[in-house]
Amino acid sequence: MPAASDRPLGRVPRRARLAGLLLIAMSASGHADTSDRGSRYTGEHFATRSPVLARNGLAATSHPIASAIAVDILKQGGSAVDAAIAANAMLGLVEPHACGIGGDLFAIVWDPRKRALAGYNGSGRSAASLSYENLRDLLGDRDTMPLFGALSVSVPGAVDGWYALHGRYGKLPLNEVLAPATAYARDGIPVTEVDAALWAEALVEFDGSDLSDDVLAGLRRTFTTDGTPPAAGTIFANPDLADSYDRLAEGGRDAFYDGDLGRRIVAAVAAGGGHLSMEDFRHHRGDWVDPVAVDYRGYRVFEMPPNSQGIAALQMLQILEAYPLAELGRDSADFWHLFIEAAKLAYADRASFYADPAFADAPLDRLLSEDYADERRTLIDQGRASRAVTAGAPPPHGDTTFLVTADRDGMMVALIQSNYWEFGSGLVAEGTGFALQNRASAFSLEPGHANVYAPGKRPFHTIIPAFVTKDGEPLMAFGVMGGYLQPQAHVQILVNLIDFGMNVQEAGDAARVVHAGDSQPNGERMTDGGTVHMEAGIPVDVVRELVRRGHTVTHGERRYVGSYGGYQAVWRDPDTGVYHGASEMRYDGAAAGY
Repeated sequence: MPAASDRPLGRVPRRARLAGLLLIAMSASGHADTSDRGSRYTGEHFATRSPVLARNGLAATSHPIASAIAVDILKQGGSAVDAAIAANAMLGLVEPHACGIGGDLFAIVWDPRKRALAGYNGSGRSAASLSYENLRDLLGDRDTMPLFGALSVSVPGAVDGWYALHGRYGKLPLNEVLAPATAYARDGIPVTEVDAALWAEALVEFDGSDLSDDVLAGLRRTFTTDGTPPAAGTIFANPDLADSYDRLAEGGRDAFYDGDLGRRIVAAVAAGGGHLSMEDFRHHRGDWVDPVAVDYRGYRVFEMPPNSQGIAALQMLQILEAYPLAELGRDSADFWHLFIEAAKLAYADRASFYADPAFADAPLDRLLSEDYADERRTLIDQGRASRAVTAGAPPPHGDTTFLVTADRDGMMVALIQSNYWEFGSGLVAEGTGFALQNRASAFSLEPGHANVYAPGKRPFHTIIPAFVTKDGEPLMAFGVMGGYLQPQAHVQILVNLIDFGMNVQEAGDAARVVHAGDSQPNGERMTDGGTVHMEAGIPVDVVRELVRRGHTVTHGERRYVGSYGGYQAVWRDPDTGVYHGASEMRYDGAAAGY
């Protein structure tokens, strides 16, 4: 699934603010009305709809037509990877604020032939020719990386990811896989309600930026009509993007990394004062990696290793497993207090240790060990919220888019793809139809920090796909787009399923809690305990008790200041092999199958 619009570190996703306007109806007590199963005929927990069931194939994305295209590809004999690429290409058209081929990609694939998981890190690197010292000279008195503009752009890795995944797992020719999105880009498609709101709000963000008039003109020329973002229900076409997809279909990967598209991008970055070169593009390759895992109550949970933040979810699970969460109950202050404090501890380590492993080797064995979880757990005060949390000691020797697909052969794919900030850096290379990411803005400028800027280095990444197995069998591919909150949301989905007995759709529809203001890998530090954002489905008495324990809490605010993320999942029944699909109720997406 395309990775949800991914956000800068610690910043608030606009999708999230909109989510505050889309809160589900709750009873006067603040609970979801489940006394008589609410308005649904079945189900013990609140849900907006039932899971989508299918035997032969399934896709869940944040846009209904992207899901439909993925299913069409599956029906034509395509693999789950073919379907994922087709959906990702479509999302680049209908959610250009969130994702596109100017961004990066991570994926986890269950290979039914090898009966094993494979991970792909499709993130790009900084300019090889720009030294740290020269960067500091360019930045002057700034102590953080610029959010927008040419210096925030790293090599886009999404196209490389498509071709690497397709080369190993694809069945249909890639030109056939890209054809549906190309046709829609040329002919136009109605803009959905949520995307229209996010699109418009994202473009407003650039009004206060220091981008040049030429850059802003290119952005608006591509994504507005005479300066006006497309309204819900209006037809949006992007012929430049269609041409870019045609170049990929005809010229393959080299059309991007050693061809016209790459040259256009390099020219746009150079015009803005950046230093990416065609050599940076030619040398780019993503990496096949082994996902890392921990056991949680008999389930094996897999995430991507750094430079992504996936292991933060695993660290949280290691801490929480020692507590009887099912006995505490989801509607208890004790549960949510433990969850919030575990998140603070994991995020403190995330801020210090997660980075490009080619430059800083994160101590994964230590961070994911039971002994380390025991040590960190002692720092939790059951009666009081922590204000500041430090990282643990290393070993003594030393808006985004997410989608899932599944096919008749048993292959399951979790794919996340993002521009980072909505519309990324704000740069659109002439005639390409897509915005360039601003991933390099996530680098730290602090000398000695694991994530400090260096030439040819991958920045810290927030986008994370996830996978769960049980007794060696594939069980669930899932993810929750939404920047910094993703590990917290992953843990909530898993706890809802494993500890609280929800099905795959209920687990996503349940009210979410997000702790914001944690220490960040770009050098920001939490000193005030952060803020806990809670959807209206969390009982009011729980909120009051958390406040009494010292947490700063916002509850069900319509003028929302945090993101609750965007969830997609496919769960495979281990007995029947039937796929159960779930899609985020807070978005316009859908699960579909056949």
